[in-house]
Amino acid sequence: MSVPSVSTRVLAGVVVASAAVTAGLLVSPTATVATLESVTASPTLFGGAIGALYLVRPLFAWPTTPLAAVVGYGFGVTMGVPIALAGVIVTVTPIFLVARATTGRGSSRPSTTGPDGNTAVSTSVSERREPTEAGWIGSALGRTTAVIDRYFDTAGPIRGVIASRLAPIPSDISTCAAAVSGVRYRHLVIGTAIGELPWTIAAVVVGASAGTVTAGGFGELGLVLTLACCLAALVLLAGPAYRVFRTRTDEQSAIDG
Repeated sequence: MSVPSVSTRVLAGVVVASAAVTAGLLVSPTATVATLESVTASPTLFGGAIGALYLVRPLFAWPTTPLAAVVGYGFGVTMGVPIALAGVIVTVTPIFLVARATTGRGSSRPSTTGPDGNTAVSTSVSERREPTEAGWIGSALGRTTAVIDRYFDTAGPIRGVIASRLAPIPSDISTCAAAVSGVRYRHLVIGTAIGELPWTIAAVVVGASAGTVTAGGFGELGLVLTLACCLAALVLLAGPAYRVFRTRTDEQSAIDG
């Protein structure tokens, strides 16, 4: 039995992702969580419903933050934050595994601990590069993968995941990028827990203060939270980016000198 090529698997993944996005447009999280109002009086039923929502979320490409608001409404801030964080880790796991299997990269990112205590990548992009497949799909895949690899080579797996979670980009895109680059699952879990923490806390607090079950946004808090998380991501990446800049400057000086 022949094994499908990387391009074929990626094309199949794109089709599946497109179907999930389409389903998400047809079945909105707001309309879905509104049906939970009838079970909020029972912690067991409500908890089971929340667990089911986190499990089916990848099928509809829903954002994770609205679900954290629902958790906050039902469980409050103290219990809601750890429950919502656990839910995020659970719901991104199948996306990570499917993306890794689709691209065929696997856990190909060996790492060591750098001088700053952050996990740093020890293997260069060129050493990990797989043969580029012919055709525009293979070319586009190769360019995209190269950009993702350079990002994680510069930031390191844990720092890279944290920064991508802090940035206001869809959670599933961040997960797929980590999978494509060969980030190990434990690094994904650690980075996700840290990077999603401010978003989760804010969503849980908003949900806990709401009068009814809602999957709405952050309201006036949204802009402030987005700017703060973007600033945190930039600060987190400033050190690695500066080291790369210094290295290239020193190399260029040595060539010119």
